[in-house]
Amino acid sequence: MLCASLRYQDVELLRRLEDLEAAAKKGSTVGVPLLYPWANRLERLGYTVAGQTVELARSSPILRFDEHGQPMHGVPWAFLEWDVVEASHVALRSRLQWNRLDLLAIYPFPHQVEMRASILNDSLTIETSNISLGGPVPVSFGFHPYFGIPKLQRAEWRLQLPRMQRLSLTAKGIPDGGEEIFPAYDRELGESDFNDGFALLEKNPCFLLSGAGIGITVEFVEGYRFAQVFAPREKEFIAIEPMTAPTNALISGKGLSLIEPGGKFRAIFRVQVEAAS
Repeated sequence: MLCASLRYQDVELLRRLEDLEAAAKKGSTVGVPLLYPWANRLERLGYTVAGQTVELARSSPILRFDEHGQPMHGVPWAFLEWDVVEASHVALRSRLQWNRLDLLAIYPFPHQVEMRASILNDSLTIETSNISLGGPVPVSFGFHPYFGIPKLQRAEWRLQLPRMQRLSLTAKGIPDGGEEIFPAYDRELGESDFNDGFALLEKNPCFLLSGAGIGITVEFVEGYRFAQVFAPREKEFIAIEPMTAPTNALISGKGLSLIEPGGKFRAIFRVQVEAAS
C-alpha cells in the first residue's frame, strides 16, 4: 500500500521514486508511504503506554533508525503485509492484521488497519482506519508524501501554510515542550529550510504547493491534528506530512489518542491537483 506515482496531465508529481526496489530493501521512505505504527522518531529504545512497557531491539530486522540511533517511522512500508479487499479503476482497499509476533514485539496492541485510496475529480483521498481487537490501542501514525513541481527550480516553488502552533524541537528532532504561533505562510521557498513539527489550529486545514501552472493541495480532512513540514534546502522535494500525534508521542504521551477496547479510529487526508496561475 505505497503510492508510488501520482501524475497530472502525464507529469509526475511525487519524488524519491528513482529506485523503489532498493528503497524497499533499505526501508527508505519514497512516494507516499504510511509511517506505522509511529510517525517520525522516538527519543529512546522503549516506551510505556496503555499498561504496556516495550523495549525495542536495535537488532530488530523490521525497524530502522535515524542518524542519532533513534527508532524512525516504525516498520518500513515494505515490511507491512496487506490483503486487498476491494480493487477497481478508482479505488483500492486493503487490510493489515497487526497480529504477527514480530509486529507485536514492537507494538503489543492487537488491532486491524484498513486503508482505502481512491481517485475522484483530480484528487487522491487516503482513508486509514484502526480497529481494536481487544485492549486499548494508541494512535500515532502518519504519512510522508514527497512532492515536487516539475520543470521549475525548487527556489521558485510557492508554499502556502495555514496558521499553526510550531513545536520547539531539540537538535535530534524531539519536541521539548516549547510552542509558538506560526503565522500563515505564503511565499516562494527560495533558500528556506523546513524540518518543523506543528499542532494544527484550524479544522480541515489546507497546505498548498504551486508553480509552473500546477497547484498541489494537501487537505487534512479528519483525524490528523499535527503536521510535519520537511523541505531541506539542498533537496528537490517537499514533504507535507499528516500526523495523528506529534513526534515522540508514545514516550511523552502528549497529543496521543487511545482507541477504546473494541473501538475504531479513522483519519483521512486528500491531495487535490489542479491548474494554478
